[in-house]
Amino acid sequence: MKRILTIIFTVSLLAFTSSTFAQSKFAHINGQELLQVMPERDSAEVKLNAYGQDLSEQIEELHVEYNNKVNSYMQRRESLSDAIREAREKELSQLQQRIQEFEATAQQDYQRMQGEVMRPLMEKADKAIQAVAKREGYIYVFDLSAGSVVYFSDESVDIMPLVKKELGIE
Repeated sequence: MKRILTIIFTVSLLAFTSSTFAQSKFAHINGQELLQVMPERDSAEVKLNAYGQDLSEQIEELHVEYNNKVNSYMQRRESLSDAIREAREKELSQLQQRIQEFEATAQQDYQRMQGEVMRPLMEKADKAIQAVAKREGYIYVFDLSAGSVVYFSDESVDIMPLVKKELGIE
C-alpha cells in the first residue's frame, strides 16, 4: 500500500511539474537593438556628442599649449642657463602630467554623462519590456545583447515587435 501511494505521489508530482513547465513562457529581446530604434536615442546622442566634442576641444587646446611650449623651449634651449633649462623642463613635465590627468578625468566625465543621458532610455525600455512580459504572461525575458544567453529555441518568443508597439515605435 505504501509503495502504491509512493508511486501515485511520484507520478502526480511529475505530471504537475511537467505541466507547470509546459505552461512556462519564455521570451527574448535584443536590448541594444531596442535602444537603437528608440526616437529619444537621437537627442541623447546629440547631447552626448556635444559634450564629447567640448572635452576634445579642451584637450586639444592643452596639447597645442604644450607643443608650443616644447617648441619654444627647444628653440632656446642652448641659450638658457642650467637653472632656467631645468625649470622649463620641470614646467613641461608638470604640464604633461596635468594633460594626462585631465584626459583621465575627461574620460570619466564622459562615461558619467553617457550613463546620465542613457539612463532614462534604458528605464523606459525596461518598463516597456516588463509591461509586455506581464501582459503576455512571460516568466522570463532574456536580453540577447547581454551576451549570457547561449541558446534559445523557437519556443522562445521574440517580443521586440510587442515592445516597440508598447513604446509607440513603428
